[in-house]
Amino acid sequence: MTQTQRFDQEAATWDENPRRVRLAKAVAETIAKQVPLSGALEVLDFGCGTGLLTLKLQPSIGTITGTDTSPGMLEVLRQKVSDQGLDAVASFLLKPGDSYAIKGSYDLIVSSMTLHHVQDLASLFGQFREHLRAGGRVALADLDPEDGTFHGDTEDVFHLGFERGEIKALLAGAGFVDLEDTTAYEVRRNSRDYPVFLITGRKGR
Repeated sequence: MTQTQRFDQEAATWDENPRRVRLAKAVAETIAKQVPLSGALEVLDFGCGTGLLTLKLQPSIGTITGTDTSPGMLEVLRQKVSDQGLDAVASFLLKPGDSYAIKGSYDLIVSSMTLHHVQDLASLFGQFREHLRAGGRVALADLDPEDGTFHGDTEDVFHLGFERGEIKALLAGAGFVDLEDTTAYEVRRNSRDYPVFLITGRKGR
């Protein structure tokens, strides 16, 4: 089963897991502390899934676009947007085969728990820089290094978490500056805690 097929299958019940809801809330709150948010911002949520983070951020910004490789996940997001009558939320589908080609230009790109599913992060961060306006920012959340027990099935997981310095180095190589990290949340799973970092940075000149 491909990564996309697995997420399509899980989309309908994804939000029923309270751990995911708590994580999205914590990441959104940490982003709000680390990044100046305003109603003027146009934001991209890369790997948005069903939009848990997307919709937590939406009231604090101008517009937000969710993008994902899973049509099933995006359909759940679109239904939420329709049900809530939201005009400032858009979405588009990514294709893994085209190097996650991103569309549009943004003031802020966010992502939560998606980087470990992306094999070539250097290329992805280069795309982030290309699609950010002058002075635009990134806010990226993912796992500290773990031993593979977080997921269990690691077929579609390319990285068992990250050293924070590794992500900062890749972002710096892609032209980001003012890089900072903090712990956004600790996921309790398998009778242990898995720290989730948030790394922020600004597009350099």
